[in-house]
Amino acid sequence: MAKNQFKSEKSEDPIVKKDTSKKKRKLFSKPTESANSVNKFIKDERTKNIVGLLFILLSAFLLVAFTSFIFTWEADQSKLELSIGDFLWNPEVKAENWLGKFGAAISHLFVYKWFGIASFAFVVLSFIVGFKILFKISLLPIKRTFRISFFTLIFLSLLLSFFFTNSLYYLGGGFGYQMNAWLQSVLGYVGTGFLISFAFLAFLTISFNLKFAGLIKQSTEKEEEIADEEDLNPIGNQINQPTAEDELEIEDQYNEEEIMPTLKAEEKVDEIEEPTEEKAEEAIELAPLEEETPKEEDDDGFSFEVVAHEEKTIDEANKEAEVAEKELDLEIEAPVEEEELDDDEMDSRVREFGEYDPTLDLPNYSYPTIDLLKDYGSTAIRVDKEELEANKNRIVKTLENYNIKIDSIKATVGPTVTLYEIVPAPGVRISKIKNLEDDIALSLAALGIRIIAPIPGKGTIGIEVPNQNPDIVSMRSVIASEKFQNSKMELPVVMGKTISNETFVFDLAKMPHLLMAGATGQGKSVGLNAVLASLLYMKHPAQLKFVLVDPKKVELTLFNKVERHFLAKLPDTEDAIITDNQKVINTLNSLCIEMDARYELLKTAFVRNIKEYNAKFIKRKLSPEKGHKYLPYIVVVIDEFADLIMTAGKEVEQPIARIAQLARAIGIHLIIATQRPSTNIITGSIKANFPARIAFRVTSGIDSRTILDSGGAEQLIGRGDMLLSNGSDLIRLQCAFIDTPEVELLTEYIGNQRAYPDAFLLPEYVEEGGSSNAGDVDLSDRDALFEDAARIIVQHQQGSASLLQRRLKLGYNRAGRIIDQLEAAGIIGQFEGSKARQVLIQDETSLEQYLESM
Repeated sequence: MAKNQFKSEKSEDPIVKKDTSKKKRKLFSKPTESANSVNKFIKDERTKNIVGLLFILLSAFLLVAFTSFIFTWEADQSKLELSIGDFLWNPEVKAENWLGKFGAAISHLFVYKWFGIASFAFVVLSFIVGFKILFKISLLPIKRTFRISFFTLIFLSLLLSFFFTNSLYYLGGGFGYQMNAWLQSVLGYVGTGFLISFAFLAFLTISFNLKFAGLIKQSTEKEEEIADEEDLNPIGNQINQPTAEDELEIEDQYNEEEIMPTLKAEEKVDEIEEPTEEKAEEAIELAPLEEETPKEEDDDGFSFEVVAHEEKTIDEANKEAEVAEKELDLEIEAPVEEEELDDDEMDSRVREFGEYDPTLDLPNYSYPTIDLLKDYGSTAIRVDKEELEANKNRIVKTLENYNIKIDSIKATVGPTVTLYEIVPAPGVRISKIKNLEDDIALSLAALGIRIIAPIPGKGTIGIEVPNQNPDIVSMRSVIASEKFQNSKMELPVVMGKTISNETFVFDLAKMPHLLMAGATGQGKSVGLNAVLASLLYMKHPAQLKFVLVDPKKVELTLFNKVERHFLAKLPDTEDAIITDNQKVINTLNSLCIEMDARYELLKTAFVRNIKEYNAKFIKRKLSPEKGHKYLPYIVVVIDEFADLIMTAGKEVEQPIARIAQLARAIGIHLIIATQRPSTNIITGSIKANFPARIAFRVTSGIDSRTILDSGGAEQLIGRGDMLLSNGSDLIRLQCAFIDTPEVELLTEYIGNQRAYPDAFLLPEYVEEGGSSNAGDVDLSDRDALFEDAARIIVQHQQGSASLLQRRLKLGYNRAGRIIDQLEAAGIIGQFEGSKARQVLIQDETSLEQYLESM
């Protein structure tokens, strides 16, 4: 008999749980009361207002003191040479500065000893900072202003000290004087001037992207334009203004050509037949005309050309010239390309304004703290060694009864299930062990024995045995895990712990949709709360929005408190959490409209997904003037999907299928939960687009195969025990437990903070022909595009809002209103379901007459 070995991955004594390091405990320990009071005082709005007023008052004080110093510095100079005690506390000493001794001392320090007149930069900086703190408005970019002000202090102090060193010593200040003295001792007077000039030009180049090549290019282009004009008219106006002698010569020459005898005509023909390169074009045009020219003879035998021939040649030449002119008049208009910013311009925008920060609308938003969640670790009961040994012996004995030999066995202790991995002896068939599932369960007297034969990626067979005293995986423990806190995922979700007691985190953005199913009371609602809590802990309200659908009206009501932070809803809707089935249909169709609009933005931005789009927008490579904006992720959570399918059917399934197929690239993700995992609820079109599925315990293997396409969910033990399928992987997890009071504390913490004025508004959706009454439409208040829409409808003989959307580039709501107006005017017929409306006017002539009569 083979020798059996028993090993444990955790430790020899699984009762003792390894403590986390002191460093990790400190990260999540509660701050002291003194630290809390200090933080509360700093974040208090009244404290910020006082600080802002103090900065503005300081700027006014410095402005008056510095201005007075220019006029009174000589009178106060001797008094400032006294000791500080004599100057401040001796009442007989009086300063001429408008703000007294303190103003004289401050201005003497800043202007005389430090930076001179450049110290006025402190006035600007103090005012801008105070205005920003007090009114939450940036008059100028803070970083850019500080950078320019710092350079101005140094440069202006050096420059003024370079030119003024004697009577106007204070213009550059002590800093400028000392630096100039040192630089001139090293570089000389001229070298110091070169260095100051270089520093000025370098600063302009870095801060304002000064391009020297552009200046030379402009002057070169002007010279080329002047040279081109001279080449076009090299002899000035002599061609256009001939003299009187020239006119006589031209007339004599013309008369000679009219009466020239044949000899002279033949010489001209010879010249035409052998043209020079300069007259090649004329020769090609005249040669065939000379050959066809009719000739007559006079009485002396000389032949001459008939005058009519010359007139005919001129007419034909004129016609050809007209044709050529017509051909030249053809202008091809090239498509206008949108201006694109080059890299330098985009970098300059980022340097000037900084990268776009979507969280600035709520700059003081505080992420939830770990103290809001309850820690269940103190009451946890670990699996003892005796239980592990007893289960191991029963498994080995049962296999021996059926003559199955194994080489080794080891146990991996999880929170609710222990995995026993066995290595069968050579020659043992896996199917033989798989068939003993019920016998092993009988010998162990345990509920939910599950055999994995073989374990993917390992050469072992796994037997999952539930623990007698399962642990509670708290939401606090998985939220506090390093794996979740340091996650770089777009939408990180922590669901619980694996069978090896590791925290399991996945990215919802890559799923991209999630289907959850299980019998009643097996943990679906807790699973949904765990998903929502994970996202609330990691995302800012500007980055994420939820659409919550709760037909039971009680599961998701606690999230009403974060409506103005995280929820999205239709316009003119009171409750953000949707409980009415008709509103669910409208919301899903509205999401389809939002999806199409987002794809249009991605197309114009030349990107493929929302991550690339937002990264480009943050880098200020997309202009809001062209309709671009930062796009938050939208997570749609639907609880009790079976109820929606039973009441709405195809009206719900169709938009869900559209969103599931297309919306992953533009940041809309679905989470659907149901307690009826039957084929008429989870249809093929839905399963095909939900590769990620979570199955809690179900009542039969058929339901398990409906959810996961494989068995196993019917053997779970309940209370959060679940299987997660993502493609070909099947992972067993213990869902983290988050109780209703914890959700309430979490939502209250977020809801009590400053929020947006309203929830995130989705596009308005009006069902075509469903809610409007044509008799109630006021035709006196027709749309501006009413007549254009009527002409398009009559021209195409198709009455549909989608046609108007495409041709007139309208939104769905405006196109629907125009359709209602056309129906009220009698141009199109009534709504007929899926068919296009009947067009009652057959031609455009009748339409124009009808419009004139209106």
